Amino acid sequence: MSQYGYVSVAQALDVSVSRASLSTMVKRGRLERPVRGVYRVPYYEPTVFDRFMLALLWTGCEEAALSHETALETYRVCDVNPSKISVTVAQRRRIRKSDGDNIALYYEDLASRDLDWWEGMPCVRLAVAIEQCLRTGTASYLLDQAIENGRKQGLISRFDAERLSDLVEARNDEGETAGYSLPNVPNEKSRQGTA
Repeated sequence: MSQYGYVSVAQALDVSVSRASLSTMVKRGRLERPVRGVYRVPYYEPTVFDRFMLALLWTGCEEAALSHETALETYRVCDVNPSKISVTVAQRRRIRKSDGDNIALYYEDLASRDLDWWEGMPCVRLAVAIEQCLRTGTASYLLDQAIENGRKQGLISRFDAERLSDLVEARNDEGETAGYSLPNVPNEKSRQGTA
């Protein structure tokens, strides 16, 4: 099943399943409600990917994507071990839920060229994840690993690898701090004049 057995309230409403019907299915044991606004079909076997899908659906935003250190983890390019699942939603969104303790929520407008798919879930491309991690203070040695391994695996271009290495080095020269502001350096797409 797509979404690992999870469905959001909005998705259920889109196929004419009412909130009352969802509530009835929970009472009858046909659905579980792991968090507010998200339901799970209990007869699907749990997987290691469930927590990621649950985090995305928890936002209630169709543009939500795995990002930052979580994206580095999904690409398996470095030894990062994030304590929370990083999810990015559009800047216009304001999520005020209290049950997302294991989710690090970020607000950024992502273009379709910034996204890829991982195990059926939207995830930022590796180069975007590294830039995000630069801004949020991920250790440089992890970013160096991600760049080197991403290049070896063909996940980032040589141009982006060199550009990102320069940015990591520049941040090191200024001291590693969260909130680092990236200089306006063109990425490969803008350098080629494509959107």
